[in-house]
Amino acid sequence: MSKKFNKYLFFFTSFIIFVGLFYVLFNSSVNFVLYPFAFGMLFALCWANQKIWLITPAYIVAGAIFRPTLEFSICTLVCAFCLIVPYFIHILCKKNIKKWEFFVYAIVGQTANMVFDILAGVFPALPFASIVLGCLFMFACMNVFEAFIIRGFSNKLTTLEIISLFSIIACLSGGLVALNIYTFSFLKLFVSFVVLVFAFCSTPTLTILVASICGLGSIIATNNAVFMAPFILWALAVLLFKKRLRIFMVIAMIAVELVIGYYFKLYYSFGYLQILPLLISAVAFMGIPKNWCREISVVFNLSKDRVAMKNVVNRNREILHNRLGNLSEIFNDMNIIYRNLIKQGMTLDEVKVVLEQEIKDKICSFCPDRNHCHRTFSDSTKKVFDELITIAYERGRATLLDIPSFLTSRCKQTTAILGSVNTLTAQYKKYMGMVKDVDTSKIIIADQLLGVSKIMGGLSKEIESNVSFDTSRENKILDELTYFNIICIDAVVFEKDEWTMEVSLVVRTEDVQKQRIVDVASKVCGKKMTIYESFPSSRPGYSVLNLKTAPKYDCLFGVSQKTKNGSKVSGDNYSVVKLGSDKLLFAISDGMGSGEKAERTSDLSISLVENFYKAGFDNDLILSTVNKLLNLHKEEIFSAMDICVFDQKDGLVDFIKMASPNSFILTDEECKTVEAGALPMGIVEDAMPLIKKNVVGNGNMIVLVSDGISDSFKEADELKECIKSIKTKNPQEFADELLERALASNNGYAVDDMSVIAIKVLDF
Repeated sequence: MSKKFNKYLFFFTSFIIFVGLFYVLFNSSVNFVLYPFAFGMLFALCWANQKIWLITPAYIVAGAIFRPTLEFSICTLVCAFCLIVPYFIHILCKKNIKKWEFFVYAIVGQTANMVFDILAGVFPALPFASIVLGCLFMFACMNVFEAFIIRGFSNKLTTLEIISLFSIIACLSGGLVALNIYTFSFLKLFVSFVVLVFAFCSTPTLTILVASICGLGSIIATNNAVFMAPFILWALAVLLFKKRLRIFMVIAMIAVELVIGYYFKLYYSFGYLQILPLLISAVAFMGIPKNWCREISVVFNLSKDRVAMKNVVNRNREILHNRLGNLSEIFNDMNIIYRNLIKQGMTLDEVKVVLEQEIKDKICSFCPDRNHCHRTFSDSTKKVFDELITIAYERGRATLLDIPSFLTSRCKQTTAILGSVNTLTAQYKKYMGMVKDVDTSKIIIADQLLGVSKIMGGLSKEIESNVSFDTSRENKILDELTYFNIICIDAVVFEKDEWTMEVSLVVRTEDVQKQRIVDVASKVCGKKMTIYESFPSSRPGYSVLNLKTAPKYDCLFGVSQKTKNGSKVSGDNYSVVKLGSDKLLFAISDGMGSGEKAERTSDLSISLVENFYKAGFDNDLILSTVNKLLNLHKEEIFSAMDICVFDQKDGLVDFIKMASPNSFILTDEECKTVEAGALPMGIVEDAMPLIKKNVVGNGNMIVLVSDGISDSFKEADELKECIKSIKTKNPQEFADELLERALASNNGYAVDDMSVIAIKVLDF
């Protein structure tokens, strides 16, 4: 029973509130000539999903109280009828009423008013003006209801929504001007409460503005400016104590009202009944819970929090800049330490001296003829030892045939000397190999430390400057998106560098795919924008969209491959990777030979290169490091590498080649050749890549091939002519056709693993 009673009580209370709201708006006028606002509120409330069986009776009752005449009753009934009938027709058809349809029904609902005004001899323009003003008021109400009823109080109001809210407040103020009980002013009750709430929950600018708007509403209704100055003075007095307790704000407003009334005698009459509205609003204001105030402050005062947030962002960037700079120096110092730990092997001359001395100590020290050999014939003996060590070092083993006859004739230890030379030389070579591997490992570690140092130094430099946020553009984006019915609860616009502007938006998940978002961001930012990232927001039902300045170029690519006849797997591997800063990496890795071993080699090479590029290392350092890593293997692991790094911002292309075939750039006028060079990775420790730069433009085709393609043609020019003769502009079709022609030149037989990557450059 209690639940049912509470339900009825709620509906009765809501009905009374709606009756009061409509009655105030029926009283709101333009100089007591036009009364256009009540019907706009009726249709806007219906659009905001308020119960039609509650608001339409409230509208009719309020109209009857305002003007209890037959003509006016007919007008209110016709207006209600033009809302109820379409509403239930749409329900039967199971279709929602669109926003523009509400305006059509509202205009039709005013036909009775127009007829009675024309019959009464009213100037014809006035009924039309009343309808236009009513529709504008209805639009303002819809904007505010969408913000509060549909979106909730946790979102910042856009500029349009704030203007709409102020329009409603002005109309309510105009309707309350004439509603007095003796000298008790409902207008003062309303305005004093609004000023206190705005002062406490919004900015000083909005507080003074809302006070002025309330005064303006009373002027429009009565053509009397008596309330304008008091309202503004209330706002100024309250703002002086905004940062103190609420009670001081209340006292300041009442004190100003007493001074205005008793000292300046601004009102026609002044007594305790004119102070009572302020006292009632003060009590109501003091009773507002703090959590309500926080929710309201989000609606009006988010910009202040955003300024603090932006300052925190820039301060954190400064701290991160310093830390990254320090880490960069640490890794650079570690790089120097590791390089100083490199032992480096002895030279061959130094080895000869050491081994000679060890042979003397081991073999000759017990020989009775040692003085004769190493003193009388010291030069010739030393020369023999040097030659034996050199032969053993270079050939791997010295034999008796390498010992001169004059030494064998007088020395009885030639076999022992020969064995010692071979043994000690082999041990030395093994030791030097170990030292070389250790030194290579240290160099690799030092290179990586240096690379990390450079990356951190680059990141430190990148975030050195403060982020420049653009509040003006943020507000414009919010307003534009709201106009197109795209709910965006937050927007951040900032310049990353002189070329790149970034925008971060929090929009409804259902709006994420709308092209209008990109169009609005591009229009407001003055640059073509593109979405590069999208992920769910921490708030349910919303997603974060990150946009940035679109690069100058985009590209399409096609890949075509053929495994060597007789092989189960291809020794070719390719990679297409999106790098940071609008760069794309295309690569072909061709492992030595074909089959599983070649496939493992090329896969390892391409994986290392790909990950190093993703981490942000330099070209030279990447390939040098990968080359050293492959060279550490005891078994021979060679791999040709063909890399193309395409910068979408300016069309600059880096070709990085290690034993790869020629690449090609096909334009409308010519076919440019990017020549091959350098040794394969893993064959020589210090092999360096060949790097060439080129510039491409819209419509150009970049072609990368493995040696299985290039070797299928007898001459390089033959491959070039083949590429020029292919007419298709589709990169996948281009790659497929080039592979087919390469196979056709060998009667359909793949003599090696074959790979083609065709990259078509396009304007973004």
